[in-house]
Amino acid sequence: MRLLKFVLLSCLFALALAGCQTTGTQNNKITEQQYAYSAAIRWGDFEGAVNMIKPELRAKLAPTPMQLERYKQIQVSGYNDVGTEMDKTKGTAVRLINIGVINRHTLAERNVRYTEAWEWDPEVKVWWLISGLPDFWEGQ
Repeated sequence: MRLLKFVLLSCLFALALAGCQTTGTQNNKITEQQYAYSAAIRWGDFEGAVNMIKPELRAKLAPTPMQLERYKQIQVSGYNDVGTEMDKTKGTAVRLINIGVINRHTLAERNVRYTEAWEWDPEVKVWWLISGLPDFWEGQ
C-alpha cells in the first residue's frame, strides 16, 4: 500500500512539474518574443517586425511599401513598457508601450502610446503579434 501511494504521489508530482514547465515555457516565450519585437522597432527593423505578426493577419496588418518608406523618416529614441496584462487561460497578452520618436527631417521628438496585443499559438508554441506595427502618425 505504501508503495502504491509513493508511486501515485510521484506521478502527481511529475505531472505538476510538467504543467509548470509548459507555463514557464509560455512565459519565457512571450518575454523573448516581446524583447525581439521591441528591439526590431527600437532599431528601425520594421520589415523584421512584420514577421512577428500572426500569419493569418499579416497581409491585412503589414505596412504597404509607401508606409515602410515613411518609417525611414523617423528614429525611435525609446521603447518603454508602461504596463503588461496576460491571460494564460485565453492565451493573450497586452502591453502598453510609450515610444519616443524623432523626425529625421525636423529633429523634433515626441512620444507615442502604443498597445501591443499578442496571441499564443499552442500548435507551434509561438506568440504572435495581432495588433500590427505602431502608427507613429496616428492616421495622418
